[in-house]
Amino acid sequence: MPKIVIENLHNKELRHTYNSAIVLNILHENYIDWMHACGAKGRCTTCKMIVLEGSDSLHPLTEAEKHYLAQGQLKRNERLACQAVTTGDLKVRIPETSKLPHINYSS
Repeated sequence: MPKIVIENLHNKELRHTYNSAIVLNILHENYIDWMHACGAKGRCTTCKMIVLEGSDSLHPLTEAEKHYLAQGQLKRNERLACQAVTTGDLKVRIPETSKLPHINYSS
């Protein structure tokens, strides 16, 4: 069963049974509050995540992600949680700019 580990959320492990699923949907189904100001439409970068491990289990960049990468608003190791589709294990971090004030993050 594939899993997503959120390193700076106390190494929270989320398991999912999907063969292929949007990361943000998995996060929300597991009651993880994750910033997404545009309503998960790929129109902003507030849902970005830093991919530490498992980038090979993500589908290729979407057009929206390519656009933000070209503008310098995404780095090579960052993806939009609302656009990234995973097929396997991931280890991610929440960037400082996307942290929510009511959540207790770890370092």
